Amino acid sequence: MPNKKFTDAIAMLKADHRTVEDLFAQFESAKGSSRKEKLARQICKELKIHTTLEEEIFYPAFRGKVDDDTLDEAYVEHDGAKVLVNDIEAASPSDDFFDAKISVLAEEVKHHVKEEERAKEGMFAQCRETDVDLVDLRDRLMARKQELLEMDALPVAELRTLQLT
Repeated sequence: MPNKKFTDAIAMLKADHRTVEDLFAQFESAKGSSRKEKLARQICKELKIHTTLEEEIFYPAFRGKVDDDTLDEAYVEHDGAKVLVNDIEAASPSDDFFDAKISVLAEEVKHHVKEEERAKEGMFAQCRETDVDLVDLRDRLMARKQELLEMDALPVAELRTLQLT
């Protein structure tokens, strides 16, 4: 049975945003490659789970109910982050540009969160104006999140909108 800790799907996704923001802040002040590597892995795991939840469940629930351009932009922003996530996961703190990649990822995520959480016209505000049951959606998101958390290892983040050659 899903945990009812969050009032609805949007509250759950916002909590995920705060978790990742905190992890980025910890990384920024981290000393030592071991600590940085641990934080980087956690950031990547959190983002892979979060993007999976949004792309498999949340965004499809609102297709045709909120501005399609807003949803399309969110998918593309996810793919930009996934490119960095996959690259970071394949690297180590001693590699060139490791810290820079985390920094750029943090900026991309910050922008994406702002787009989703912006008052009045942001995605979440648009979603609240629909007839979608956000409590049922929360339960579906939480059940899927639990499945992902129980996996031994998450697969490489799959791109949906970008074609890398």
